[in-house]
Amino acid sequence: MNTYGILIDTTLCVGCYECENSCASRWGFPQNDAHKLSSEKNTAVQNFGEIFVPRLCMHCQDPTCVSVCPVGAFTKTELGPVVYDAEKCIGCRYCMQACPFDVPRYQWNSVNPKVTKCDMCYERITRGEKPACVEACLPEARIFGKLEDLLTEAKKRISENPETYHSTIYGMNEVGGASILYLASKPFEQLEMRTNLPQYPLPDLTWAVLSKIPNYIFWGGTLLGGIWWLTNRRREVEAMERTLKQNGTNHENSKKEN
Repeated sequence: MNTYGILIDTTLCVGCYECENSCASRWGFPQNDAHKLSSEKNTAVQNFGEIFVPRLCMHCQDPTCVSVCPVGAFTKTELGPVVYDAEKCIGCRYCMQACPFDVPRYQWNSVNPKVTKCDMCYERITRGEKPACVEACLPEARIFGKLEDLLTEAKKRISENPETYHSTIYGMNEVGGASILYLASKPFEQLEMRTNLPQYPLPDLTWAVLSKIPNYIFWGGTLLGGIWWLTNRRREVEAMERTLKQNGTNHENSKKEN
């Protein structure tokens, strides 16, 4: 497994919001105190009393945003991040409806609106650098590295400190797995994170149907073509019968006149 990811240990997050500030600087967004995802905030830290939970794109292994985008504006890269090409986007917002983690946001107030979301600082990763939010995290609540190594580290922390951590590694299995992993001291449903998601990739649900569409089109087209031919043929026969009948009538009338 050569993809990269981020391990977020919420037991270490102190709510300093430096990840938010560094992300805003990287994207050129204004800094604000609204600690929730928006079209001008691609990472946000939510406060649950003694627990702070950073939110960002999960960078799924088999992303639904990639599968539903009709123009290919989203791409799952080999390094792990799911990146977005605003030049291709047509503003259909299918990605927003399909995302199981409710991540993509739309620039409703822009004259040229696009979708926004975290891209795990993809261009920094390609240069061998850490994502901006990871680099800014002084308590090291965020760790960047190979996803396989992050899973090993997460399991190690749970094993060595079972009294500190809940036994679940969030993001390891949800919808086929993600590149962002979470550790917490409480069950994740108490942190407003979806725990009713399947362990298989969501695009698998649609592929079972979409893969059959060519057959439906072929046989459906054949059926409709057959119906059209039969209907058209019946009309031709009826018209021919009316013509023959009319000709026969005219012929009888001609004989009587003679």
